[in-house]
Amino acid sequence: MTDPLYAEAVDTFGRLFERARTLPTEPEPNAMTVATATPDGRPSARTVLLKSFDARGFVFYTHFDSQKGRELQANPRAALLLLWRSMDEAGVQVRVEGTVERVEASEADAYFHSRPRMSQLGAWASRQSSTLESRQAFEAELARVDAQFDGRQIPRPPGWGGFRVVPEAFEFWYGAGFRLHERWRYERAAAGTWSKRMLQP
Repeated sequence: MTDPLYAEAVDTFGRLFERARTLPTEPEPNAMTVATATPDGRPSARTVLLKSFDARGFVFYTHFDSQKGRELQANPRAALLLLWRSMDEAGVQVRVEGTVERVEASEADAYFHSRPRMSQLGAWASRQSSTLESRQAFEAELARVDAQFDGRQIPRPPGWGGFRVVPEAFEFWYGAGFRLHERWRYERAAAGTWSKRMLQP
């Protein structure tokens, strides 16, 4: 049975996300920062696109041998941040912290095949985060894989897939004038139960 406070947090996120998607001033409402860290605690962050979410967690896709992919496999914890600056009086932020797991192969396959063909080819051509000799070298590799898969379905690369962040905490930050924000934090205890509390601005 789902903890009611966890269900409340997921529902709150869903309602905010749907509102953000209706705002013409938020052209990419699913853009989110993903923060990772090496096992010795060295952090890094980048913006990716949230591709799905439900009670199981928040999903994005990448190469497993990219910097974030390597860090998430070595230290499977992440923090997410979504910011909708034009929402309400002074913007809304949602922070999510949790553990990370790979999505099932069937789920990754379904998403990969929904992508534009050029994006699928790019996933094969790119050695994400590794040194690139020149843009021309990448374009040559892109042309090579385009020819390789000409006239047939492109399979998902074996080193490309999805990560799901399984929440252990949420924070909903509602901006207000004079920095007098409203903040609500949901947290999962070690026993699995969730709590909710208001934070100082």
